Amino acid sequence: MQTEIKDVRPTIGFAFCGSYCVFDRVIDALRETAKSYDIIPIMSENAAGTDSRFGKAEDFRNQIKEICGREPITTITGAEPIGPKKLLDLLVVAPATGNTIAKIAQGISDTSVTLAYKAHLRNARPVVIAVSSNDALSQNAPNIGTLLNRRNHFFVPYGQDDAIGKPTSLVARFELIPEVVAAALKGTQLQPLLTAGGGR
Repeated sequence: MQTEIKDVRPTIGFAFCGSYCVFDRVIDALRETAKSYDIIPIMSENAAGTDSRFGKAEDFRNQIKEICGREPITTITGAEPIGPKKLLDLLVVAPATGNTIAKIAQGISDTSVTLAYKAHLRNARPVVIAVSSNDALSQNAPNIGTLLNRRNHFFVPYGQDDAIGKPTSLVARFELIPEVVAAALKGTQLQPLLTAGGGR
């Protein structure tokens, strides 16, 4: 008698930070990613609790819950088990704000997202970073460079979203997240890394 072998889908952590202006695009990417992977959503305290001119925090939380089929992790204590329980095969940080990029580059873990990152990395598994930062080519450039050279780190291709009005700003091509995840699970960086424009 032949035993049926079922495919086990990788489990992806998908961590939102507070770049609210791109939430709609990142949620679209989350929806596409969820077609191929089981998703554990994570939201920074600011992302989960701050209303902005781009929408209400509760509405975003509800959309994420509906897509993933579970409540997002929104606290440090909720994120801590990610490491010892080896919950994730890969972690996506999208949108990755300049604040979060600076913290993870310098080893600071004082939010649900940065603690999830630290906990996940103890298992030497891949991280995908989707930049959305107005100071990516100024104060945060050294931190991005640090992460580009760090093992098991992969970036969603990015570009200047407004080279004239905001010359230091970079935004990822969020629609490429599913492709970057698939490549990163194989240990490969999707190329080209630099694009003509990130858009908003």
